[in-house]
Amino acid sequence: MSLTVPPALLEAAERGHVDDADFVACVRESLPYAWQTLSRIVADLESSSADFADNVIPPANEAERGQLLRALASDAIRGGLERHFGVKFAFQNCHRAAAFRPGAVDSESYRRFTSVRGQLLNQSPELRDC
Repeated sequence: MSLTVPPALLEAAERGHVDDADFVACVRESLPYAWQTLSRIVADLESSSADFADNVIPPANEAERGQLLRALASDAIRGGLERHFGVKFAFQNCHRAAAFRPGAVDSESYRRFTSVRGQLLNQSPELRDC
């Protein structure tokens, strides 16, 4: 399961309206490793003038790896996190995630990170099953 949804949030979804802040709080509580990793990347971005910041540290275990994958593979979760942090996330594999400034989405660094070439160059045998 991707998220542990509190009853009140499930009831809100059943009624039709879900507050973005409540959804993001659910993500933060349900996927703590992903939240910490993405928060750190965003903090790194905010403390620099670069177009993006990224994570190159592999998760310590499968549970952490799965959290990052679930957070960034879900359009709803990823979109909620992007709105919350005010960035565009890009994802290459089980650990290589990046946060881009919104204005950098049309930049050479974004195109390079999200390119087929970038994907292939970020592969290694030890990450094959991640």
